[in-house]
Amino acid sequence: MHYHMRMSSARKQEPVLLVHGGAWAIPEDAAAAHEAGVRSALEAGYAILKRGGTALDAVEAAVTGMEDDPTFDAGRGSFLTHDGRVQLDALLMDGGRMKAGGVACVERLRNPIQAARLVLEESPHVYFVGAGAEEFARQHGMTLIDNSELVLERERERLAAAQAREAAGLADDTFSGHRDDKSPETACGAEMTSHDTVGAVALDAAGNLAAATSTGGTLNKTPGRVGDSSLIGCGCYADNEAAAVSLTGWGEPIMKLVLGKWATDHVAAGMAPETAACEAIGYLFRRLGGHGGIILLGPDGRFGMAHNTPAMAWGVATAAGLRTGLRA
Repeated sequence: MHYHMRMSSARKQEPVLLVHGGAWAIPEDAAAAHEAGVRSALEAGYAILKRGGTALDAVEAAVTGMEDDPTFDAGRGSFLTHDGRVQLDALLMDGGRMKAGGVACVERLRNPIQAARLVLEESPHVYFVGAGAEEFARQHGMTLIDNSELVLERERERLAAAQAREAAGLADDTFSGHRDDKSPETACGAEMTSHDTVGAVALDAAGNLAAATSTGGTLNKTPGRVGDSSLIGCGCYADNEAAAVSLTGWGEPIMKLVLGKWATDHVAAGMAPETAACEAIGYLFRRLGGHGGIILLGPDGRFGMAHNTPAMAWGVATAAGLRTGLRA
């Protein structure tokens, strides 16, 4: 097993933005779209940081861009549930104020990360789900859409193929690692097991950290299933005294290990982010056979990225410029 890692550092309080667009076996014919989407997200988010904007605004902008890009499993173009609908989850966290906002199982919002921001800013609560989340967003100015606006024919075809494999007993556990685990990944072949969840972490000029993660979940999932992406400390977390993190991959093992918090705690204890990122992915596989990727950013601007999948769409923006890639 090889763990791929990128690392670098930045001067204290020099703005930094990292984004990811999923960790899986990204095929060659999808590589250019993934890199272009990641670069566009970087440009949108880092423009905010360059003019003195907040880390929270930067990660929201970066993730909004990827939700709008049908390349990724977030927003329009997401994977479909077993009954052919899109259900979306998102979380946003401000590491300075230690405030968070999350939504899950929303079907009528084009940009769930923006609904998560509304929860963070406008509600004493942290998390809304389903129709309640949609109504909260509507009351605060977001437009509700028909779920069909989020569904692509490409995804209808993908769902049909996965269900045909399932019916034929051709489930493949290459990525799941545990054939007896009834996670959705065991219901389709490895070639279908893509994880295009999107996320971003940022450090602004004021020294504040923020993180955001958004997803359409797994292909052919049971309606109502919530993965790691929108759960605090699992797929997303930020704390100025520790680090900011966003994960992508097989959600069930990440949840069981509360892996985002695990990684940030290790940074808070003195481990370099580049080391903690690699250790987190190693821990994920060693304990539960999990696969995925991580971006991790410390309060001093040091950062790390790691994945144990064939590829991960990633990007970094600092004062030195923008970099993107799919492999270490």
